[in-house]
Amino acid sequence: MKAFILAAGFGTRLWPLTEDRSKPAIPFHNRPLIAYSVEYLASHGIRDIIINLHHQPESIKKALGDGSQLGVRIEYSVEREILGTSGALDRVREQLSSGDFVVINGKIVTDINLNAAIDAHRREHAIATLVLKDNAARERFSIVEIDQRGWISRFAGFPEPPSESASVEAGAGSQPEPPPLMFTGIQVLSPRIFEYVPRARFSHSTSHVYPRAIEAGEPVIAHIAEGHWYEMSTLARYFEASLLLMHKEHRSFVAGEHCSIGAGAVVEDSVLWDRVTVERDAVVKHSVVADGVRIPQGAGIERAVVVRREAVSEVERGEVVGDNLIVPF
Repeated sequence: MKAFILAAGFGTRLWPLTEDRSKPAIPFHNRPLIAYSVEYLASHGIRDIIINLHHQPESIKKALGDGSQLGVRIEYSVEREILGTSGALDRVREQLSSGDFVVINGKIVTDINLNAAIDAHRREHAIATLVLKDNAARERFSIVEIDQRGWISRFAGFPEPPSESASVEAGAGSQPEPPPLMFTGIQVLSPRIFEYVPRARFSHSTSHVYPRAIEAGEPVIAHIAEGHWYEMSTLARYFEASLLLMHKEHRSFVAGEHCSIGAGAVVEDSVLWDRVTVERDAVVKHSVVADGVRIPQGAGIERAVVVRREAVSEVERGEVVGDNLIVPF
């Protein structure tokens, strides 16, 4: 079985960390984020992988090479113009048309049982099997609705955030409303899906492909999974996932190569990339500090991303302080 990793996006919600690299190339606990997706696929016996590239493509190639160090074979599909999640598949449809294949986002870390989803896909003779999870926190992920058969019927809007007033109105004896389902970005596809993928143009799976297949009566099924799943498309999500793993490992911060922390400095619940210098008596809390940044003596950084100003072509937001750009999140 082959797999396709989606890695071409601009990563705008992770700016400025994605100024000089693709989103899946950012470090997560000192390893490129996309390496977790590659190892996840390999752990389920999938070793032939295609990765699409567009924004800062060399950052992914540098991180993974041909895949041999991770025990896989990697091909790259470089898009001169970004094609969308299904437009990307159209570009390599001939390489993926020999049998069922897996598509996964390059911005997630998970231990969901992929083999269980593959088994369900084959058992139901599905054209597409989407791995879903309960969105118990009602985060801003699109709602996926399913029917009594477990087939996907509709991709809806975003859930309303939970409110205390709603809980009070519901009353102590009432049953809580079940959480909405959300798409994890993991999917198992039959080559028949290409009958619904537009040719040679930009398209997205959840808006241009799956709705057409559903309308035609095709089995686009849901596999509702359990397990850990972290999606890192925003600064806040990237930081929170980093913090969860830090605390699990009983660490107060993560530091990359050649970092230096001066006397009296405090670094708590933070992520330091490579070559970061925190000078004496400086304080860094709940923050992400990118490559080569120097936090001056006595400075205080909290709940922010810090990059070198010279690494950013245009300041979209945040504040320039000395040699650094500080972006709150």
